[in-house]
Amino acid sequence: MELSDLKVFLAIAEERNISRAAERLGYVQSNVTARIRKLEEELGLPLFYRHPKGVTLTDKGVTFSEYAKSILNLSEEAVQVVKETEFPSGPLTIGVVDSVTCLDFMDTLAEFQRRYPDVSLSIWSGTSPDLLTKVLEHQLDGAFVIGEFASPHLVSEHIQREELTLVTPPNMNGFPDLSQTRWAVSPAGCPFRRALEAWLRSEGVSFDNIIEFSSLETLIGCVRSGLASTLLPASVLAADYSAFGAFPIPEQYRYTQTCLIRRKDRYSSKAFVAFSKLILDSMAV
Repeated sequence: MELSDLKVFLAIAEERNISRAAERLGYVQSNVTARIRKLEEELGLPLFYRHPKGVTLTDKGVTFSEYAKSILNLSEEAVQVVKETEFPSGPLTIGVVDSVTCLDFMDTLAEFQRRYPDVSLSIWSGTSPDLLTKVLEHQLDGAFVIGEFASPHLVSEHIQREELTLVTPPNMNGFPDLSQTRWAVSPAGCPFRRALEAWLRSEGVSFDNIIEFSSLETLIGCVRSGLASTLLPASVLAADYSAFGAFPIPEQYRYTQTCLIRRKDRYSSKAFVAFSKLILDSMAV
Protein backbone atom coordinates (compact mmCIF):
# COMPACT_ATOMS: atom_id res chain seq x y z
CA MET A 1 0.00 0.00 0.00
CA GLU A 2 1.45 3.35 -1.06
CA LEU A 3 0.50 6.92 -0.18
CA SER A 4 -0.51 7.48 -3.80
CA ASP A 5 -3.02 4.62 -3.47
CA LEU A 6 -4.61 6.39 -0.51
CA LYS A 7 -4.85 9.60 -2.54
CA VAL A 8 -6.59 7.69 -5.33
CA PHE A 9 -8.97 6.09 -2.83
CA LEU A 10 -9.89 9.43 -1.23
CA ALA A 11 -10.39 11.10 -4.61
CA ILE A 12 -12.88 8.39 -5.57
CA ALA A 13 -14.61 8.68 -2.19
CA GLU A 14 -14.97 12.45 -2.59
CA GLU A 15 -16.05 12.40 -6.24
CA ARG A 16 -18.21 9.28 -5.87
CA ASN A 17 -17.27 8.50 -9.42
CA ILE A 18 -14.16 6.76 -10.75
CA SER A 19 -13.99 8.65 -14.05
CA ARG A 20 -14.27 12.04 -12.31
CA ALA A 21 -11.62 10.99 -9.81
CA ALA A 22 -9.33 9.94 -12.65
CA GLU A 23 -9.86 13.28 -14.40
CA ARG A 24 -9.16 15.18 -11.17
CA LEU A 25 -5.92 13.24 -10.58
CA GLY A 26 -4.80 13.38 -14.19
CA TYR A 27 -4.79 9.59 -14.56
CA VAL A 28 -6.43 7.34 -17.13
CA GLN A 29 -9.56 5.67 -15.76
CA SER A 30 -8.23 2.14 -16.22
CA ASN A 31 -5.24 2.96 -14.02
CA VAL A 32 -7.47 4.28 -11.23
CA THR A 33 -9.77 1.25 -11.47
CA ALA A 34 -6.82 -1.14 -11.30
CA ARG A 35 -5.28 0.61 -8.30
CA ILE A 36 -8.46 0.64 -6.26
CA ARG A 37 -9.09 -3.04 -7.04
CA LYS A 38 -5.52 -3.86 -5.97
CA LEU A 39 -6.07 -1.94 -2.72
CA GLU A 40 -9.31 -3.82 -2.04
CA GLU A 41 -7.57 -7.14 -2.74
CA GLU A 42 -4.78 -6.20 -0.36
CA LEU A 43 -7.30 -5.36 2.37
CA GLY A 44 -9.46 -8.37 1.57
CA LEU A 45 -12.73 -6.44 1.46
CA PRO A 46 -14.65 -4.03 -0.77
CA LEU A 47 -14.28 -0.32 -0.03
CA PHE A 48 -17.02 0.81 -2.42
CA TYR A 49 -20.46 -0.19 -3.54
CA ARG A 50 -20.58 -0.04 -7.34
CA HIS A 51 -23.78 1.13 -9.00
CA PRO A 52 -24.73 2.63 -12.41
CA LYS A 53 -24.40 6.24 -11.27
CA GLY A 54 -21.04 5.84 -9.53
CA VAL A 55 -19.74 4.50 -6.25
CA THR A 56 -20.37 4.98 -2.54
CA LEU A 57 -18.28 3.93 0.43
CA THR A 58 -19.08 0.74 2.30
CA ASP A 59 -19.12 0.89 6.10
CA LYS A 60 -15.54 -0.41 6.12
CA GLY A 61 -14.70 2.12 3.42
CA VAL A 62 -15.93 4.97 5.63
CA THR A 63 -13.72 3.75 8.47
CA PHE A 64 -10.74 3.30 6.16
CA SER A 65 -11.21 6.81 4.74
CA GLU A 66 -10.70 8.36 8.20
CA TYR A 67 -7.42 6.49 8.63
CA ALA A 68 -6.36 7.33 5.08
CA LYS A 69 -6.89 11.04 5.74
CA SER A 70 -4.90 10.82 8.97
CA ILE A 71 -2.03 8.97 7.28
CA LEU A 72 -1.80 11.50 4.44
CA ASN A 73 -2.02 14.44 6.83
CA LEU A 74 0.75 12.98 8.99
CA SER A 75 2.95 12.33 5.96
CA GLU A 76 2.53 15.92 4.78
CA GLU A 77 3.19 17.17 8.31
CA ALA A 78 6.35 15.06 8.55
CA VAL A 79 7.70 16.60 5.34
CA GLN A 80 6.84 20.07 6.63
CA VAL A 81 8.63 19.47 9.94
CA VAL A 82 11.90 18.22 8.44
CA LYS A 83 11.95 20.93 5.77
CA GLU A 84 11.09 23.79 8.11
CA THR A 85 13.76 26.44 8.44
CA GLU A 86 14.67 28.36 11.59
CA PHE A 87 12.85 31.47 10.33
CA PRO A 88 9.07 31.27 9.64
CA SER A 89 8.43 30.30 6.03
CA GLY A 90 6.27 28.10 3.84
CA PRO A 91 2.48 27.93 3.45
CA LEU A 92 0.06 29.14 6.11
CA THR A 93 -3.69 28.87 5.58
CA ILE A 94 -5.99 30.75 7.95
CA GLY A 95 -9.79 30.94 7.95
CA VAL A 96 -11.68 34.05 9.04
CA VAL A 97 -15.29 35.04 9.52
CA ASP A 98 -16.38 38.30 7.91
CA SER A 99 -16.71 40.19 11.17
CA VAL A 100 -13.00 39.69 11.86
CA THR A 101 -11.96 41.19 8.52
CA CYS A 102 -14.02 44.28 9.33
CA LEU A 103 -11.65 45.12 12.20
CA ASP A 104 -7.94 45.96 11.98
CA PHE A 105 -7.22 42.40 10.85
CA MET A 106 -5.90 43.53 7.48
CA ASP A 107 -3.38 45.81 9.19
CA THR A 108 -2.20 42.83 11.22
CA LEU A 109 -1.87 40.73 8.05
CA ALA A 110 0.18 43.46 6.40
CA GLU A 111 2.49 43.60 9.41
CA PHE A 112 2.83 39.82 9.42
CA GLN A 113 3.83 39.74 5.75
CA ARG A 114 6.28 42.59 6.33
CA ARG A 115 7.97 40.66 9.14
CA TYR A 116 7.82 37.24 7.48
CA PRO A 117 8.01 37.66 3.69
CA ASP A 118 8.88 33.98 3.18
CA VAL A 119 5.49 32.84 4.48
CA SER A 120 2.97 32.12 1.73
CA LEU A 121 -0.25 33.26 3.38
CA SER A 122 -3.71 32.14 2.24
CA ILE A 123 -6.91 33.52 3.77
CA TRP A 124 -10.23 31.67 3.51
CA SER A 125 -13.48 33.35 4.49
CA GLY A 126 -16.58 31.53 5.64
CA THR A 127 -19.06 30.98 8.42
CA SER A 128 -17.93 29.69 11.80
CA PRO A 129 -19.40 26.17 11.26
CA ASP A 130 -17.74 25.90 7.84
CA LEU A 131 -14.37 27.01 9.19
CA LEU A 132 -14.59 24.64 12.15
CA THR A 133 -15.14 21.78 9.73
CA LYS A 134 -12.20 22.83 7.55
CA VAL A 135 -9.89 22.99 10.57
CA LEU A 136 -11.03 19.54 11.70
CA GLU A 137 -10.43 18.17 8.20
CA HIS A 138 -6.89 19.63 8.09
CA GLN A 139 -7.77 22.04 5.29
CA LEU A 140 -6.80 25.04 7.44
CA ASP A 141 -3.91 25.56 9.85
CA GLY A 142 -6.22 27.62 12.04
CA ALA A 143 -9.30 29.82 11.91
CA PHE A 144 -10.94 32.78 13.58
CA VAL A 145 -14.45 31.77 14.59
CA ILE A 146 -17.23 33.46 16.53
CA GLY A 147 -18.96 31.92 19.52
CA GLU A 148 -18.29 28.82 21.56
CA PHE A 149 -17.25 25.48 20.14
CA ALA A 150 -17.19 22.01 21.65
CA SER A 151 -14.74 19.55 20.15
CA PRO A 152 -12.07 17.46 21.88
CA HIS A 153 -9.96 17.80 18.72
CA LEU A 154 -9.74 21.62 18.83
CA VAL A 155 -7.95 24.10 21.05
CA SER A 156 -8.23 27.87 21.21
CA GLU A 157 -5.07 29.94 20.95
CA HIS A 158 -6.67 33.26 21.83
CA ILE A 159 -10.09 34.40 22.95
CA GLN A 160 -11.42 37.94 22.70
CA ARG A 161 -14.75 38.95 24.20
CA GLU A 162 -17.13 40.80 21.89
CA GLU A 163 -20.14 42.94 22.84
CA LEU A 164 -23.18 42.62 20.59
CA THR A 165 -25.19 45.74 19.79
CA LEU A 166 -28.59 46.35 18.24
CA VAL A 167 -27.77 48.27 15.06
CA THR A 168 -30.56 50.26 13.39
CA PRO A 169 -30.79 52.47 10.28
CA PRO A 170 -29.45 56.02 10.69
CA ASN A 171 -32.87 57.62 10.23
CA MET A 172 -34.56 55.65 13.02
CA ASN A 173 -35.42 57.58 16.16
CA GLY A 174 -35.21 55.67 19.41
CA PHE A 175 -35.35 51.99 20.26
CA PRO A 176 -37.35 50.09 17.61
CA ASP A 177 -40.54 48.12 18.13
CA LEU A 178 -39.12 44.58 17.92
CA SER A 179 -42.39 43.09 16.68
CA GLN A 180 -42.45 45.48 13.71
CA THR A 181 -38.77 45.33 12.83
CA ARG A 182 -37.32 43.64 9.76
CA TRP A 183 -33.99 41.95 10.47
CA ALA A 184 -30.89 41.55 8.33
CA VAL A 185 -29.17 38.30 9.31
CA SER A 186 -26.33 36.01 8.27
CA PRO A 187 -26.97 32.37 7.27
CA ALA A 188 -28.07 29.80 9.86
CA GLY A 189 -25.28 28.88 12.26
CA CYS A 190 -24.09 32.46 12.74
CA PRO A 191 -23.73 33.22 16.50
CA PHE A 192 -25.11 36.76 16.01
CA ARG A 193 -28.21 35.31 14.39
CA ARG A 194 -28.63 32.76 17.19
CA ALA A 195 -28.35 35.50 19.81
CA LEU A 196 -30.93 37.63 17.98
CA GLU A 197 -33.32 34.70 17.62
CA ALA A 198 -33.00 33.82 21.32
CA TRP A 199 -33.56 37.44 22.35
CA LEU A 200 -36.65 37.84 20.17
CA ARG A 201 -38.04 34.54 21.42
CA SER A 202 -37.66 35.73 25.02
CA GLU A 203 -39.63 38.85 24.07
CA GLY A 204 -42.38 36.79 22.45
CA VAL A 205 -41.46 38.02 18.95
CA SER A 206 -41.44 35.60 16.01
CA PHE A 207 -38.25 35.27 14.00
CA ASP A 208 -39.72 35.38 10.51
CA ASN A 209 -39.39 38.97 9.27
CA ILE A 210 -35.82 38.49 8.07
CA ILE A 211 -33.59 39.07 5.06
CA GLU A 212 -30.61 36.72 4.85
CA PHE A 213 -27.22 37.84 3.51
CA SER A 214 -24.12 35.74 2.90
CA SER A 215 -21.90 38.84 2.90
CA LEU A 216 -21.44 40.96 6.03
CA GLU A 217 -20.62 43.99 3.90
CA THR A 218 -23.94 43.66 2.06
CA LEU A 219 -25.78 43.11 5.34
CA ILE A 220 -24.36 46.34 6.77
CA GLY A 221 -25.27 48.14 3.55
CA CYS A 222 -28.85 46.91 3.96
CA VAL A 223 -29.02 48.46 7.44
CA ARG A 224 -27.42 51.68 6.24
CA SER A 225 -30.06 51.98 3.51
CA GLY A 226 -32.87 51.76 6.07
CA LEU A 227 -34.16 48.37 4.95
CA ALA A 228 -33.54 46.46 8.19
CA SER A 229 -31.88 46.33 11.60
CA THR A 230 -29.39 43.75 12.86
CA LEU A 231 -27.27 42.48 15.73
CA LEU A 232 -23.48 42.91 15.39
CA PRO A 233 -20.38 43.33 17.54
CA ALA A 234 -19.86 46.99 18.38
CA SER A 235 -16.26 46.67 17.16
CA VAL A 236 -17.42 45.94 13.61
CA LEU A 237 -18.91 49.43 13.34
CA ALA A 238 -16.20 51.21 15.33
CA ALA A 239 -14.97 53.25 12.38
CA ASP A 240 -18.49 54.12 11.19
CA TYR A 241 -20.48 54.14 14.40
CA SER A 242 -22.14 57.53 13.89
CA ALA A 243 -23.73 56.34 10.63
CA PHE A 244 -26.11 54.01 12.52
CA GLY A 245 -28.38 53.85 15.51
CA ALA A 246 -26.88 51.65 18.24
CA PHE A 247 -28.62 50.32 21.35
CA PRO A 248 -27.60 47.88 24.11
CA ILE A 249 -29.41 44.56 24.35
CA PRO A 250 -30.18 42.44 27.44
CA GLU A 251 -27.00 41.23 29.11
CA GLN A 252 -27.73 37.51 28.72
CA TYR A 253 -27.55 37.91 24.92
CA ARG A 254 -24.97 40.69 24.78
CA TYR A 255 -21.64 38.88 24.76
CA THR A 256 -19.90 36.47 22.43
CA GLN A 257 -16.27 35.66 21.70
CA THR A 258 -13.81 35.51 18.83
CA CYS A 259 -11.36 32.60 18.98
CA LEU A 260 -8.31 31.57 16.98
CA ILE A 261 -8.63 27.79 16.88
CA ARG A 262 -6.47 24.93 15.61
CA ARG A 263 -6.45 21.16 15.76
CA LYS A 264 -5.01 19.90 19.03
CA ASP A 265 -2.99 17.17 17.33
CA ARG A 266 -1.73 19.27 14.43
CA TYR A 267 1.88 20.39 14.35
CA SER A 268 2.10 24.17 14.77
CA SER A 269 4.61 25.45 12.26
CA LYS A 270 6.89 28.37 13.04
CA ALA A 271 4.73 30.41 10.67
CA PHE A 272 1.57 29.63 12.66
CA VAL A 273 3.29 30.30 16.00
CA ALA A 274 4.55 33.67 14.70
CA PHE A 275 1.09 34.53 13.36
CA SER A 276 -0.57 33.55 16.62
CA LYS A 277 1.87 35.65 18.64
CA LEU A 278 1.34 38.69 16.42
CA ILE A 279 -2.43 38.36 16.84
CA LEU A 280 -2.02 38.17 20.61
CA ASP A 281 0.24 41.24 20.59
CA SER A 282 -2.25 43.21 18.48
CA MET A 283 -5.08 42.32 20.87
CA ALA A 284 -3.02 43.60 23.80
CA VAL A 285 -2.46 47.02 22.21
